[in-house]
Amino acid sequence: MRKSWLMCVLLGTLAWGQTSPSAPPPAGSVAVPGNAMATPQAPPPDTSAAVPLNALVITVTGACAATPKPAAKETAAKPATGSKTPAAKTPADNCKTVITKAQFETMIGDLVQNPTPQQKKQLAGLLPKWIGMSDEAKKEHLDKTPQFEQKLKIAKMQILSQMLQQDVQKKAADIPQEEIEKYYKEHADSFEQFNLDRMFVPRTKQPPAEAKEDQEKDKALGEEAKKAKEAEEKANADAAEREMTKLAESLRERAAAGEDFVKLQKEAFDAAGMKIESPTVNLPSVRRTGLQAGHAAVFDLKPGEVSQVIKEGGGHYIYKLNSKSELPLDQAEKEIRGKLQGDRSREMMDKVNNSFKVETNDAYFGPGGVGMAPPPRGPGGMGAAPRGPRPMQPSAPAAQPQTPPSAAQPPATQPN
Repeated sequence: MRKSWLMCVLLGTLAWGQTSPSAPPPAGSVAVPGNAMATPQAPPPDTSAAVPLNALVITVTGACAATPKPAAKETAAKPATGSKTPAAKTPADNCKTVITKAQFETMIGDLVQNPTPQQKKQLAGLLPKWIGMSDEAKKEHLDKTPQFEQKLKIAKMQILSQMLQQDVQKKAADIPQEEIEKYYKEHADSFEQFNLDRMFVPRTKQPPAEAKEDQEKDKALGEEAKKAKEAEEKANADAAEREMTKLAESLRERAAAGEDFVKLQKEAFDAAGMKIESPTVNLPSVRRTGLQAGHAAVFDLKPGEVSQVIKEGGGHYIYKLNSKSELPLDQAEKEIRGKLQGDRSREMMDKVNNSFKVETNDAYFGPGGVGMAPPPRGPGGMGAAPRGPRPMQPSAPAAQPQTPPSAAQPPATQPN
């Protein structure tokens, strides 16, 4: 099949990474008037795998490259009349562009990783327009203009840059198994898992709610009376803080003596006047990176030992180490591979980026030099989607799994 439309397809990919795709409607939903959603329907089964690779999947009739005029043959005899015979033209309905399944899947595979059936339909809907419009543009000799050559030069640089990044990612992902095992052994402490109990004792007590009548009385107080009341409240708050500190030490001693952490945690919240439910005490699988730096001494405890009171921020923390284990290599391998791949890809890209130097004219670009901001978008601007067929938008990237709340996060906040 003809290759003339291939560059048009590639040019369309330039805007993919620069356009934020709109959120698609829920899968299986059907739009109806009034912005209502009809009952979700199951998508039709994907039968594309049963289609042979050499089967035609797209046929575009009436769009093909302009046919050059044949060279005139020299003849001894000239026509009897002076009239010129028009050159034969290929009827538009006789020219076709055909695309097989193998060609289509190679094409979309270069543009989208693991394309969905919807993305295949989207590209199939755009290709005929691209083919027809690009051929018409050639007939108008737009591919011979300086503007086309300049845009083509920029497009090649962008495509090659993207291909280089993909090549770097591919090479960075090729990590030998022995390198993963070596990292696992050299960073064994990073894969230790600790089963901990944690108690949180608020820094001070929850102040009682002030009645509306008392608030009105406070407004009527004189300046001296207000200062005296503020001093009294501060003294009470300091006393309550000292009381909670003393309670934390007492609870720590009782925990070391073997009392249940759940019971002691509830006691701490009751003493602080906290009306919310007590936080979860047990932290079953905590890694060394799972606690704040000020709590790192907990990992040096022996099973069964209770930590000293750690005072920080909104309260006091008391830990008990129940057990320690190691994350097996087969469970840590994916994490290690991702870490090594990220390190290697950064190293390779840094090597490329550091291989050249840039100097810019501040009088032209303004002070501070140039940044890496995305190119401006708009009619005729670099990075703008070309007029005519709009580039197919990729689906939104798969949602990253949400990071669970860090074990370091305080289980409760305490007002000042």
